[in-house]
Amino acid sequence: MVIDAFMMLMTPTTLGVMVACAIYGLVVGAIPGFSAAMAVALMVPVSYFLDPVPALAGVVTLCAMAIFSGDIPGALLRIPGTPASAAYVDESYKMTCSGNAGLALGTGLICSSIGGIFGSIALILAAPTLGDLALQFSSVEYFWLACLGLTAAIGVSQGSAAKGVISLCIGLLIACVGLDPVSGQSRFTFETSYLSGGLGFIPVLIGLFAMSEVFRFALAPGDSDRPPISKLNGLFRGVFGEIRRLWFQILQGCGIGTLVGAIPGAGADIASYIAYAATKKQSPHPERFGTGIVDGVASASASNNASVGGALVPATVFGIPGDSLTAVIIGVLYMKGLNPGPTVFLTQGTLITAVFLAFLLANLLILPFGIVAIRLFRHILAVPRSVLMPLIVGACIIGSFAVENTVYAVVTMLIAGLIGFYMEENGFPLAPAILGVVLAPIVEENFLNTLVKSNGDLMIFLSRPLAVGLAMITLAIWVVPPLIRLVHYMKARKPTA
Repeated sequence: MVIDAFMMLMTPTTLGVMVACAIYGLVVGAIPGFSAAMAVALMVPVSYFLDPVPALAGVVTLCAMAIFSGDIPGALLRIPGTPASAAYVDESYKMTCSGNAGLALGTGLICSSIGGIFGSIALILAAPTLGDLALQFSSVEYFWLACLGLTAAIGVSQGSAAKGVISLCIGLLIACVGLDPVSGQSRFTFETSYLSGGLGFIPVLIGLFAMSEVFRFALAPGDSDRPPISKLNGLFRGVFGEIRRLWFQILQGCGIGTLVGAIPGAGADIASYIAYAATKKQSPHPERFGTGIVDGVASASASNNASVGGALVPATVFGIPGDSLTAVIIGVLYMKGLNPGPTVFLTQGTLITAVFLAFLLANLLILPFGIVAIRLFRHILAVPRSVLMPLIVGACIIGSFAVENTVYAVVTMLIAGLIGFYMEENGFPLAPAILGVVLAPIVEENFLNTLVKSNGDLMIFLSRPLAVGLAMITLAIWVVPPLIRLVHYMKARKPTA
């Protein structure tokens, strides 16, 4: 079956479609606001005219390339191209400012390829097992998983933990605008229909990260803070040494990405935040995170690419989308007459295997295509900021409008930019706010649905083994570090004999 699938993949038409989709994915992923899911959605009409193997091979190639290329504007401009790159955008940009752009982008490129290959192998070898694990998750487990993600938000914040909590609360407040997910009751809409649908995630993301930079430049114009472009020449200088040093963290990020991706509703952005927080917790120097160290880039960039392979597991085996990206892929599968589910391996086993091999090949192609993309996009740094910032404003407006096709989304983006500007000016990190916006609907919806099913009995949240395990991990992260600090404090105060 594998040989037949490989032969189906190695045709001029399929390879040509994969190359075209790779270029398209790199370009779209590098434009702030144009997420990987949007790129795949725009690909659907084209895939209608293609045979199943080229169409699906092109789609998975597009996914892999778009997720990686979101790292490029994040490192060069501090604007994540896709939400999956937001977890470590500060880290990579500060590396660029300190003259280590080549190290940041080179590490991200190789780790993205490693993560994608890991996710591909897991997809090929362990799809049924990971799919069974994903099916074990009920609303109770989703609630605790989202709580674990909120805990990770505090872990990725820099500086004061109190400011990280406040930033998280701002993100939770933004997510509360709109209709209650269970009762449909309006909240914070001020009797305005425009707010009934809530505040879009992509406009908020663009505003917090991109427009805040524009406002900062407007108040202090000049190119004195522009990162040095000359340091990007040594793209892989020192990268392989860092990868050898961080091999455990990278593999851990691959595992986190694959497992989180296999859980419906999670996705690459949550996986990268959790991987970043886990690496920071294990580091002997956690205070250096956020100052521009490669440790904060390696595991998270591996995690977000590995999560795509993980998300394809429930999508193909059970027809359950792992995230918005695989939701579109499921639509392509149905369009091509491939009903996802356990029987697809019996009826179309060779074709599905060819798609899995295409995803593996796409992650191998990330290296050569990524090098070319980085070399091209590096010239963004050579443009004076007085010219670049108006172009960024235009990209922000187009990206925000394209998501919802309303001027209201542009207004949301501008207001989020002002909020992000004032937050950073006062030392409040942006990453917890973004993660709060992502996870708040998951926490609220699963919490309320669980209470409805249990008639208000809170003990249901500890009624399942998986839920108890996730609850213990979440509570331990909150309780253990303060206890350790308290023990050290008491030992320091104990008088010596």
